[in-house]
Amino acid sequence: MFKINDNYLKLPGSYLFSNIAKKVAAFQQANPDKEVIKLGIGDVTLPLAPKIIDTLHEAVDEMGHAETFHGYAPDLGYEFLRTAIADNDYKSRGCDISADEIFVSDGAKCDSGNIQEIFSIDNKIAVCDPVYPVYVDTNVMAGRTGTYDPVAETWSDVIYMPCTAENNFIPEFPKENPDLIYLCIPNNPTGTTITKSQLQDWVDYANKIGAVIIYDAAYEAYISEDDVPHTIFECEGARTCAIELRSFSKNAGFTGTRLGFTVIPKDLKCGDITLHSLWARRHGTKYNGAPYIIQKAGLACYSEEGKAQLKEQVAYYMNNAKVIKEGLTNAGFTVFGGVNAPYIWLKTPDKMTSWEFFDYLLEKGNIVGTPGSGFGPSGEGYFRLTAFGSHENTLRAMERIKSL
Repeated sequence: MFKINDNYLKLPGSYLFSNIAKKVAAFQQANPDKEVIKLGIGDVTLPLAPKIIDTLHEAVDEMGHAETFHGYAPDLGYEFLRTAIADNDYKSRGCDISADEIFVSDGAKCDSGNIQEIFSIDNKIAVCDPVYPVYVDTNVMAGRTGTYDPVAETWSDVIYMPCTAENNFIPEFPKENPDLIYLCIPNNPTGTTITKSQLQDWVDYANKIGAVIIYDAAYEAYISEDDVPHTIFECEGARTCAIELRSFSKNAGFTGTRLGFTVIPKDLKCGDITLHSLWARRHGTKYNGAPYIIQKAGLACYSEEGKAQLKEQVAYYMNNAKVIKEGLTNAGFTVFGGVNAPYIWLKTPDKMTSWEFFDYLLEKGNIVGTPGSGFGPSGEGYFRLTAFGSHENTLRAMERIKSL
């Protein structure tokens, strides 16, 4: 008789954003006359840039002719896209990353969940707290996290690195040495960052203890301050301890078209075995690449016209972030983030729990955000708003909050 992977049974009953969706649906059903403004889930709202649309049409036309038709994509992704990524995202910043160290995929979320497959279940993970839920959940599914404490909302075999206002949301080196370290910079959900020298300290630490940093740089395009690194490979020694995840979802609006990539340097080894070879083997067996049409659209992002259009879109969202940050500050909230990331992290008022504030904001202001406790125990008492809504809705949301 077949058996199931009982690690899945260890997961809490439902996913954070599923809970939010259910609550919002129930509210809208009970209040059909209320217009709800959603500033919770980090989905983009602007349409794809004109250059990308034009390229998609061209690629579709190519698929209609025998001489330009494309079937399965190469395991690592098309060379034209990997070269553009290497040149624009890495070599232009002085980083020694080559095209054959880049693996194109259908998104950073998938890669962040799948990358743990190449590591033994005996490895111990360390995560920032609060943290993007996918990192922990996928390690739970693999059987790497031990038992769950529903009161503390923590896993016995996970090393939590609290990121709070007291330490400026910068993780400190844990007392127990981890094997895998998840860092998301700029951070989701707090919207905060660390400097290049602070990231260099993490690279030095990982190399010293023999750990691997899984570095999520999905929000790199939103960095505005000069001392914040755009990639971990700006740091000396990162090639021997780091894997970087990137996405086209937030910088180019590919949430509905799906495109991302992972960088694994050939210098990153476990004994004589390169992690690059393991990930390449996985790609060959469990193909999770993107089709030709989407990769061709990804290439358009690196054209001069594409770069200019995407810069405008990022600026649009960051203007929203400024409106939210200033609006909340003027309304008396304690606010973080919103400068190098499209997320604003606020302290809930009047000692409200995260979910109490969620209900309050939904019922009184008809605004949806994300309870901080859904990202980990240190997120309790905080709340996340995103800048990915329309500018009009962002302005209206701030007016509603001011009137509460």
